[in-house]
Amino acid sequence: MLPPRFLRRLVLAPLVIVVTVFMVVTLPFWLVVAAAAALRLPPPQRRSARFVWFAAAWLTLESALLIACLWLWVAGGARRQERHYALIKWFLEKAFTTAVHIFQLRVDIDEPEPPDDGERPAGPAKPIIVLSRHAGPGDSFLLIHHLLDRYERRPRIVMKAALQYDPSLDVVINRLPNAFVPRKSGQTLVIEEIRGLAATMSGRDALVIFPEGGNFTPRRRQKAIDRLEEKGLLAEAERARGLTHLLPPRPNGAIAAIEACPSADVVFVAHTGLDDLVTLRDIWRYLPVRARITAKWWRVPAAAVPHGREERIQWLYDHWERIDEWITDQHLTRIS
Repeated sequence: MLPPRFLRRLVLAPLVIVVTVFMVVTLPFWLVVAAAAALRLPPPQRRSARFVWFAAAWLTLESALLIACLWLWVAGGARRQERHYALIKWFLEKAFTTAVHIFQLRVDIDEPEPPDDGERPAGPAKPIIVLSRHAGPGDSFLLIHHLLDRYERRPRIVMKAALQYDPSLDVVINRLPNAFVPRKSGQTLVIEEIRGLAATMSGRDALVIFPEGGNFTPRRRQKAIDRLEEKGLLAEAERARGLTHLLPPRPNGAIAAIEACPSADVVFVAHTGLDDLVTLRDIWRYLPVRARITAKWWRVPAAAVPHGREERIQWLYDHWERIDEWITDQHLTRIS
């Protein structure tokens, strides 16, 4: 059970700063321990020192973000959204740069050029609804970073309530138009949160949704197919069987967002590169010395979005099949 907010502020936030100071002061010791441990591992797995460096950098950034949020609160700027979006942008830029240097991370994105009537500064901006694949660690961070950096958007997202155990997320995200939902809250509450966030979007806002509801695993894929069959959605179940890399999309959230903000363009996001890194054990065992993430975006103008519910479900599956085919092509390209 998640502790009350005041308790999280009094305990978890200061604890992060204390741990950061301890980590920075004792960093040479941990690097020596990591280097000694790496000698017992085969060369491809000698990455412990990199994780130590990244952990220290991440904690330092988290502490800096918490201190900045405290300063805003004391100075009376806790309700100023633009300052908090600037803080998030700064945090993600620094975290991304750190990952590039430590893990030699490379991100290649094939995306549509901003249209004249949408994203260019000279034209009126339009809200967007982002429907993204969910796979691997940090995909949401990279997506939010790109929205803030490339498109100068103000992201909105519905997240699991348990993420509030991270003090920096807890403080910053709760000061912005986002939503945390309990694990067993049910789909109705999630849909209502999505509808509320979408209905109040303006031209520079972007609502991010992961229609799969979680990372892909073969077990989750089969459970999703079984659930569709139990509901009598045989056509959707058959199409879901054709998806090799994705869980079938849950359409209610996407449809609720489109209904609440019909003027929004829809952006579909595919990405691959860290697909098999689901647990901390996977990250430790399989994260390559040089990590590469490849992504592709498709933008659908609001006028091209179907109107009927059934048409929108089929349209959503059409794009999910396109994403699945793109991921297959990327895997084949890397093998060749």
